[in-house]
Amino acid sequence: MMVNVMTLLALLAHPMPGGETLQIGSRLELFVDDWLIDSMSDSLKLKLHAPRPAEVVLQFDRPWETRWSASGYGTVFQDGNRYRLYYRAGLAEFGEPEFVCYAQSTDGIHWEKPDLNLIEFRGSKKNNIVWDGVGSPHALGVFKDTNPGCRPTERYKALSSDGYRKPVYAYGSPDGIRWHLIQKKPVIDEHHGAVAAYDSQFCTRWDPVERRYVVYHRIWYRPVDSKVRSIAVRTSADFINWTPLKRLDFGDTSPEHLYTNAIGPYFRSPHILLGFPRRFWPSRRKWPEPELDGISDTVFLSSRDGLHFDRRFMESYIRPGGDRLSWLTRCNTVLPGMLQLSSHELSLYVARHWGDPTVHVRRYVLRTDGFVSVNASYAGGQLVTKPFVFKGRELVINYATSAAGSVRVALAGANGRSIPGFALENCPEIYGDEIEHVVGWTGQPDLAKLAGKPVRLHFQLKDADLYSIRFRTP
Repeated sequence: MMVNVMTLLALLAHPMPGGETLQIGSRLELFVDDWLIDSMSDSLKLKLHAPRPAEVVLQFDRPWETRWSASGYGTVFQDGNRYRLYYRAGLAEFGEPEFVCYAQSTDGIHWEKPDLNLIEFRGSKKNNIVWDGVGSPHALGVFKDTNPGCRPTERYKALSSDGYRKPVYAYGSPDGIRWHLIQKKPVIDEHHGAVAAYDSQFCTRWDPVERRYVVYHRIWYRPVDSKVRSIAVRTSADFINWTPLKRLDFGDTSPEHLYTNAIGPYFRSPHILLGFPRRFWPSRRKWPEPELDGISDTVFLSSRDGLHFDRRFMESYIRPGGDRLSWLTRCNTVLPGMLQLSSHELSLYVARHWGDPTVHVRRYVLRTDGFVSVNASYAGGQLVTKPFVFKGRELVINYATSAAGSVRVALAGANGRSIPGFALENCPEIYGDEIEHVVGWTGQPDLAKLAGKPVRLHFQLKDADLYSIRFRTP
């Protein structure tokens, strides 16, 4: 609900009707949606922040890695003191052998392709190939299984298939290097006309809260006369028996081709799922060279239940930009997985130049929690949250202002009445650019006495961005 400042101040001065009280405890809350927002001034908005390109981190320059390698069919994740990256090499569609390859890094920037001596290529096993059997085209949707009941021989798992309308198989590995089929029989072989389309990245994980495995994969459906690429979810208790697919709900947004999805929990706030689908325009071709039609960019979406996704941001999250070769077919694809290489910065990995000899993966960076902010113009505005219950002794905010901008914070009861000692006038002006700023009030009132009671936050923002909040005990 959008209201002007005077209406907002009137709301704060009078009791509000009862409603659901949110339970946020001490978890990090992002402003990627309006889940926490009750009302805000017309001058405020939720603003999407695109990541910026950094360095090229992986080039596909080995004999078994052709110009058709990757295409976003890869996975990156942290595993102890190192980072792992799995990707597809080659493309059978153009008469090339297809493999799943492996790279590793200690800093997320410099990657090595170790000689694993596992699989032969042109008479030699001196390569980084980890799989060349069933399911090679899709690079295995690899993850490290944190299920307490996981078998040691299947500590690393994956799903993949041989392509469109081909069955899906389950894979296991004790070390992430030596892989095997968990069973010879497919685990998914469901076909419903245009729906069956297992020729894209599988994003798979163990959900410790629901105690089940979850996979997101591509499907077709017909919202209009022509069919459209979209995304479905399935779950499983044992990684073998999977539920029928459910197509994701994107609300009332116009149907678009979403080719890959890169959906997963945000590790700093795992109750929130973030996705970075490759949005595909199959009828467009910027340059005459590619063998395949279609151009792509990346979009952003979020969810709190894994089925209903917020697609309020229809604009591109990662554009092709001024790089001519990023306008080739099926480029600009975010690999599933996100790394935090420093306290202030997140890293996404994007496949670019697919179909050209310069095909590579480039790192993109963004502020920690910096996907979306509550953005205030120079004129400023007010935001009031829904009532919630928290745990902790201090409030931490992730914010940025201009030199002229500012943030102030007040605490109110669930009825909207200001709590003595926590009014806006008790909060000194906050300005700067900090990932973690502890909010203070004059007289240092004890915030812990409000823990467990329904409260609201009231923000006054001017030329500022507010990214996230968290209550915690220092």
